[in-house]
Amino acid sequence: MATLPNPLPSLASHGLDLPSGSLVDATVDGPWHEPLFWYGNTAAAPGDFAALRATGRRVGLLPVLIDEGPRREPPSAWDLAPERVSYPGDHDAEEVLLSFWEPYADDELGDGDAESGDTSEAGGPAGSGSTPEWPGLAPVPAAGIGDPDQLAAELADVIGSAYLEEDGTGLRPALVPARRSADIPAAIGWSGPVNHENDVARLCAVLRSWEDRFDIRVVMLGFDTLTVSVGRPPATLAEARAVAAEHYAFCPDNINQNPPYNLDAYAEKHLMNRDCWTFWWD
Repeated sequence: MATLPNPLPSLASHGLDLPSGSLVDATVDGPWHEPLFWYGNTAAAPGDFAALRATGRRVGLLPVLIDEGPRREPPSAWDLAPERVSYPGDHDAEEVLLSFWEPYADDELGDGDAESGDTSEAGGPAGSGSTPEWPGLAPVPAAGIGDPDQLAAELADVIGSAYLEEDGTGLRPALVPARRSADIPAAIGWSGPVNHENDVARLCAVLRSWEDRFDIRVVMLGFDTLTVSVGRPPATLAEARAVAAEHYAFCPDNINQNPPYNLDAYAEKHLMNRDCWTFWWD
């Protein structure tokens, strides 16, 4: 993967004022030849995400929150695989989405449970035997709801506080050498979606497109989960339906594993005017 020079090996020379933490280089195939990211030793507090962005951005580091999950598995145990990752800029977002849409929409939306009565804006009723056509990339919403980086920091504070209240351990902050927020999963060799796509750079190409169209920022990564802030969410049901098709191709489990297993319902409930998108791969 093509990257900017990694500042992590020489953090001290950059004079960064960071909380206590460590550098992570563990991968599924052994130690990487350089650190993949800096990882805080304690839970992120309100304001930490914004502070880390201000501190790290000038040297090519971007923040993300790390969810260790209920079993408290640090990312060193996540089977990171940077050697298997290509460069997000080498992929076309629509081509990536279409490559997933065709097999998944055919199997799930076109030939689903005939008794469910589910329908999709992109195709006929589930069980009808029809294959829904790819609707194309969703249009850019007319207006944003705020500065994307500020919204990301605000969401990080909300999520971090909620996790801390829920389990007492919270989310750990990290700094990743990445050109843009959308590249963060590829930069660390994240393998969360491996059962869907084993080269996460292809999904990062989609994240780049969402960054351009919807002002998303990657805010949190778990073992197999991803949360992004959305600075320009779809504001109408038609816009949300178009985005729902992209979400289905990007992460079919978001719809297939959650009732009512329907793109229209997903669009209305999870996408319209929502400033946070979450994804989980089985």
